[in-house]
Amino acid sequence: MNTFLKKENWTLLFSTVILGVIVGFSSLLLSLLLDGVERLFLSFQESAKDPASLAILPIHRFFSVFVGGIIAAIIWWIIRTKVKAPVTIAKGLKGEKMPPVQTAIHVMVQIFYVGTGGSVGRELAPREAGAMLAQCWNSLLNKLQLELSAEDYKLLIAAAAGAGFAGVYSAPFTGMLFCAEILLKKVTKKVIVVSLIMSSIAMLIGTLVKGFGPYYIVGNQKFPIIFLVFVIIVAPLCGVMGAFFRKGFKWAGKYQTNDQKILWQLPLVALLTGIISMLFPQIMGNGRALAQLSIDSFNQQMIWILIIGAILKAIVTIFTIRAGASGGTLTPSIAIGAVIGTILGVLFHTIFTSVPIWQCTLLGACTLLAASQQAPLMALMMIIEISHLNYSAILPLGLGVGLAIIASKLVSE
Repeated sequence: MNTFLKKENWTLLFSTVILGVIVGFSSLLLSLLLDGVERLFLSFQESAKDPASLAILPIHRFFSVFVGGIIAAIIWWIIRTKVKAPVTIAKGLKGEKMPPVQTAIHVMVQIFYVGTGGSVGRELAPREAGAMLAQCWNSLLNKLQLELSAEDYKLLIAAAAGAGFAGVYSAPFTGMLFCAEILLKKVTKKVIVVSLIMSSIAMLIGTLVKGFGPYYIVGNQKFPIIFLVFVIIVAPLCGVMGAFFRKGFKWAGKYQTNDQKILWQLPLVALLTGIISMLFPQIMGNGRALAQLSIDSFNQQMIWILIIGAILKAIVTIFTIRAGASGGTLTPSIAIGAVIGTILGVLFHTIFTSVPIWQCTLLGACTLLAASQQAPLMALMMIIEISHLNYSAILPLGLGVGLAIIASKLVSE
């Protein structure tokens, strides 16, 4: 009890609540920014029921992402070469300061480019915003002589990054696991309590405008026991594919363009994205449209379309990052995995008709996500939360991410 009453613990608790509110509003504003950009450039409002801009002319989609790529390239070039390059969350956790103005602009450009149709995840932006805001809050505490320990300071940054994700995707447990499993790589009572409280508050704030609906629309059937047969067959395959996708975006990040070459490389990739989008709109954005298309596909006539779409999505996403764009890889991983799950699910459904194909789709999404991020718990909880799945999903998806991680390790080693 005496330990709990210590001044630094009250400071940590107070900081957790305040940052939950601040980061929640940050995520809310980024969601509104995305909506505004999509309306301005693509004349539509993205939703679970309408994730792709199908109602506009193909040439409209082309110019949206192409112009968006040019604008994003110019801003990123100015930030990285004329001002100061943004600091990553990983470096921020090691003590390097994340400049507020540069980070804010960097974050908004990410959302802007995805909103115009750029093929990259948008979940990195709210995480970076959260980490930067946590650093600013800590600076204020220092001025007020309410200093935190180095461990608690690091925890606040990681928890705020996870809360940024939770505020956008309404997934507090995923935000907590992102903090513990990916950033801090440790699970303690303090880590769980601080990150889960902060993510829950951020989620509540984030749902004030957009509501609490699922990110992907799926069925409501319970997962049958026979589905475990599909899990044992498919999960290792998705684990291998996830390992290769991970190698791809790691390569892209390592050799990412950060000099004047971004002025032609990113517009070139945006041009390619725009050309593809004229025939296949689901290539655009963070992968939500492709994943939902996979969930909604129930026949073999869609298989080749989905295969081509997944290959193009993987290639375009990797080269978008390589060309200089910043962004996440979580939702692109979900999209690619969803395609694999649907393709194999259509075949499996011909033998076991009691198994809904959408369940196969989610298994592919969850297991490939786990392998590509090397975060089985986060992947499991993310798919459950954003799809609003019932408890019957825990066993098959849990087994699936375990097998996927084992398979990915074998390939990586």
